[in-house]
Amino acid sequence: MANLGKDSSSRYSDSAAPIDELGDQKRKILWHLKTVGEAGLEDLSKFLKISRMAVHKHLVALEERGLVESSDSRRGRVGRPRALYKLSERSRSVFPKSYSAVALCALKFIENKIGRGGVEQALRERQSEIFEKYYPQLKGLDLDGKVKLLAKLRDDEGYMAESRKLPSGKYLILEHNCPIIQLAQNYWEACSTETELFENLIGAKVETTHRAAKGDLVCRFLIDPKKRSGGSSREASDDDPFPLESKSNSD
Repeated sequence: MANLGKDSSSRYSDSAAPIDELGDQKRKILWHLKTVGEAGLEDLSKFLKISRMAVHKHLVALEERGLVESSDSRRGRVGRPRALYKLSERSRSVFPKSYSAVALCALKFIENKIGRGGVEQALRERQSEIFEKYYPQLKGLDLDGKVKLLAKLRDDEGYMAESRKLPSGKYLILEHNCPIIQLAQNYWEACSTETELFENLIGAKVETTHRAAKGDLVCRFLIDPKKRSGGSSREASDDDPFPLESKSNSD
């Protein structure tokens, strides 16, 4: 199957239909490629539990929309090349977006009027609102339960989130989609305040090892079961989990 290069993709409009407007199998293909990065016909056939020919038809339709692109890959020096499929740059427009575009405009206005500190304050206030929304559901759960439910809450909001427990006893939360990526690419504070949000919600140290806003395929949060030094979980600071004064800018 021929690749869709820049010339052919220019046939399409700048905006793509939301993912919910696509058929079920096409949505599953896009979500799967979003999660794994790239996959071949055989991989997708097993994932969808349909024939390779049926998968190929869906991929042709997605390529024609400019949402998927293919490349040839050889395993070893012999045998026919295997086509691998991945999402195109244009496919970003079909995945859930939050208030990113409007928020970016608002934050630029705040920065112009009162400076970068105002941006951080606005983001902290937003994370405080999310905290108040999530915390009653997490309260009383053990760490394992908090991590699992937090991942589910993020997944429900379009982050394509999942949780895993590692052999070391640490946990991972993976977010395969970033609804606010446009905002995060312009304001790193959106990432750092999200990490603080997770720490305050689950009462454990959270390290961000990968960020979609920095070019990674996933946002990856490594959670240490040990309480953070100084203890800034809700139990330790019930009055204001997100004080407006600036904290460390290290991320």
